[in-house]
Amino acid sequence: MRPMRNGPAHPARTVTVLALCTALVFSLQVALAAIPNGECVTLLFIVFTLYFRRYTLYIIYLFALLEGVTYGFGIWWFMYLYVWTILWAIVMVLGRRPRRAWFWALVAAFYGLFYGLLCSLPYLVAGGPAMAFSWWVAGIPFDILHCIFNFAITLILFNPMDRLFAHLQERGALL
Repeated sequence: MRPMRNGPAHPARTVTVLALCTALVFSLQVALAAIPNGECVTLLFIVFTLYFRRYTLYIIYLFALLEGVTYGFGIWWFMYLYVWTILWAIVMVLGRRPRRAWFWALVAAFYGLFYGLLCSLPYLVAGGPAMAFSWWVAGIPFDILHCIFNFAITLILFNPMDRLFAHLQERGALL
């Protein structure tokens, strides 16, 4: 794992990098919206967490805010506040391992498979166990697609993204 540069980045650089990363996540999520549970958000948050560590939380919450502003702040929106934070925590714990695409592809796949279960929690509060369970079960086919897509996209793109971010970090273009 490549360490972050010594010393803090200039505040303007930090804000710019975080804003660009947030825009990338949001625009790719919108661009892939036609594919059922096809998204690059999981992969991007994995890579961002490996390189930006705690700063990734800014990207996560700005992304959630953009989602709410764009699509409305319904009950579904609350899950965005914690589901990506859970992925961030998982990557923080597992991030010390060697960077292998297959490893992160498996993490992304399992996360995609359990994404619907994690997202059912607001419905537990809003409508009780029956509502949360039915919401989760109805989405299992989409969770399976999410699992497959996450595995494939992470397996294909993790290594190139890791090399790109390592290069940008060596050039001082990251945080």
